[in-house]
Amino acid sequence: MITRRGFLRLIGGSAFSLVSLGAYAVGIEPMLLTHVKRYTLTPPHWPAGLKLRVVALADIHACRPWMTPERIASLAAEANALQPDLIVLLGDYTAGTKLVTGWVRVAEWAEALSGLKAPLGVLSILGNHDWWTDSFAQRAEAGPVQSRKALEHVGIPVLENDVVRLEKDGHAFWIAGLADQLALLPNKAKGRGSFQGLDDLDGTLAKVQGSEPIILLAHEPDIFPKVPWRVSLTLSGHTHGGQVRVLGYSPVVPSAYGNRFAYGHVVENDRNLIVSGGLGFSILPVRFGVRPEILQIDLG
Repeated sequence: MITRRGFLRLIGGSAFSLVSLGAYAVGIEPMLLTHVKRYTLTPPHWPAGLKLRVVALADIHACRPWMTPERIASLAAEANALQPDLIVLLGDYTAGTKLVTGWVRVAEWAEALSGLKAPLGVLSILGNHDWWTDSFAQRAEAGPVQSRKALEHVGIPVLENDVVRLEKDGHAFWIAGLADQLALLPNKAKGRGSFQGLDDLDGTLAKVQGSEPIILLAHEPDIFPKVPWRVSLTLSGHTHGGQVRVLGYSPVVPSAYGNRFAYGHVVENDRNLIVSGGLGFSILPVRFGVRPEILQIDLG
């Protein structure tokens, strides 16, 4: 039989554990445990002589106190130190939660990202929050959104249903970037009862000329079942790995496919998808079991 003193000790210990867990999930893992997640693979249609290092940053979600311009600039310096051939940004630069101590203007986070440097350049796509936080674009149901203007102002091209051909060591390849799949919010006045995407996968891939390999940038991984075998690798963010992940499982994932595309390297029918756990967070400022990460992907 448990005594009154034992019961109080149990309650006190449990309360302390909960407080400690909360402090870790809010202050330690999101702020202090950013790491580099490395992948090495040879995807389909990849030329034998092409060695390519791609560094990817996803879901920055600029806000104070967690993702300040100073921290974003530090992450950019860390990405540069990995000596990438190419840097890609996978969308969601604006804050994803209202639980903040201060906002970060688009010009501030864009300026922090302007320090990114790579021999083949820096390319970007947009995420759902870049659309959702732009009230003018929502009313117009069209861009360019403020995030795109800010990125282009500091010299970072934005691919929305567009492609770019690059070359390294005599080998060519393509980067294809989709427009966001959840860009427009539900709007009863306009007869839209659900999110509407602006992505055009077929139209984007139709712009690729020749048979060189393709790397597809798509903020949400839910497009992956539709991606043809012609694409060597798809890179996505959006899910944050579920933000809470225990033993490889996330109880809540912002994807119609649940944990299928929640995080990491997915291979289906010899097609490759890598989903980043991202750097910031959405809705609640909590990360547990899925540390903020910069992706380093070595292809060849």
